[in-house]
Amino acid sequence: MVYTRGSSFPTYQKSPEVIVLSTPITSPVDFISGPIIVSISLNLTEALSAGLSTGFASDSIDRGTYHCQGEEPERSMANEKPYAVSPGWRIIARDVGFNLDNVLRRAELPEDLFARDQAALSTQEYFRLWSAIEQESDDPILPLKIGAVISVEAFSPPIFAALCSPNLNVALARLAHYKRLIASMALRVDVDESRTKLELEWLDKTVEPPTSLVLVELVFFVQLSRIATRERIRPLEIISPVLPRQRRDYTEYFGVPIKRGNIPSLRFAPADASRPFLTANEKIWQFFEQDLKKRLSDLTESATTEDRVHAALLELLPSGASSIETVAKKLGISARTLQRRLKSEGCSFQAVLDQTREALAKHYLRTTAMTGAEISFLLGFEDPNSFFRAFNSWTGTTPERARRELVGVH
Repeated sequence: MVYTRGSSFPTYQKSPEVIVLSTPITSPVDFISGPIIVSISLNLTEALSAGLSTGFASDSIDRGTYHCQGEEPERSMANEKPYAVSPGWRIIARDVGFNLDNVLRRAELPEDLFARDQAALSTQEYFRLWSAIEQESDDPILPLKIGAVISVEAFSPPIFAALCSPNLNVALARLAHYKRLIASMALRVDVDESRTKLELEWLDKTVEPPTSLVLVELVFFVQLSRIATRERIRPLEIISPVLPRQRRDYTEYFGVPIKRGNIPSLRFAPADASRPFLTANEKIWQFFEQDLKKRLSDLTESATTEDRVHAALLELLPSGASSIETVAKKLGISARTLQRRLKSEGCSFQAVLDQTREALAKHYLRTTAMTGAEISFLLGFEDPNSFFRAFNSWTGTTPERARRELVGVH
């Protein structure tokens, strides 16, 4: 890919192998992405192969909660290494001003991580990376600085997919559909007459995402809207589980103060969410669509049945659903087939259910003040006593005693 100074807004010229992007540099902010940054030296075929396609109509998104038009995909495929990383991190480190070698040592990650082809990290490893960046930089406005220094030397397929959309509603729908190609996350988008709401969810509930990572994701979606429209889009509301330290800087950037809430989310005005993207270009995506759809299908098929059941349970349990029939329906197979596939992998549905419930129970005990009764409801138990008995069989102790131990350790 080649970047040059040129016309007032980005234009794209297609050749068999390369897309040429021509736009002036009015600020160092060009592209920003939390989960993946890909070197712009890749040609478009390689870059898109790392990331996304469309699968969405270009003119509109119907009101309602969605992940794609027509059907809701299986969003949360569990992978051993669901977070993609790339050499583009070295650019961020240099521009923001932290030592990447020190970060990798702090995070106990391989020194050659960012030199590897198609490097990827587990959830725990990825969160350790972000925690190490926080410690190394020791800067409360790190997410804002990341948003201010990502230059055209770094290229992100998710951003490119979004920038080619006709508006923010479509861009969010595409990102919601394809996010799992690069991260163990789900994006929930709800559109109605009064606003477009986006909620962010990290699917592994056993570990908390670092504050800087949550804030970078929130910065990303606002920055995306501003880059694509060349307008200073200001969200109606921003919510984060943890408020940043120098809140005044974030209020100045977003245009509204960040509120505290359990689920990271943003709300945009209908006029801003439907404002035309000046970077829209559907033909580019039609060219690559079939290949990228296949990659999404391959990702689904490559996961083990145990992984798929675990991922489905993470989503279903908070709604009280925990039966094998419900999980099988979500995975598009019969309960008998699901049992047979789990048995062939040397496990059972009950074992996966118990492991998932235990991990979630410890997460809630460590990170919230919820009562045992409230936790039992979120884990899909019929009554609190059933949860207390199950928890004792898993751990040999009571939930409250475990909470004291977990809080003491962490």
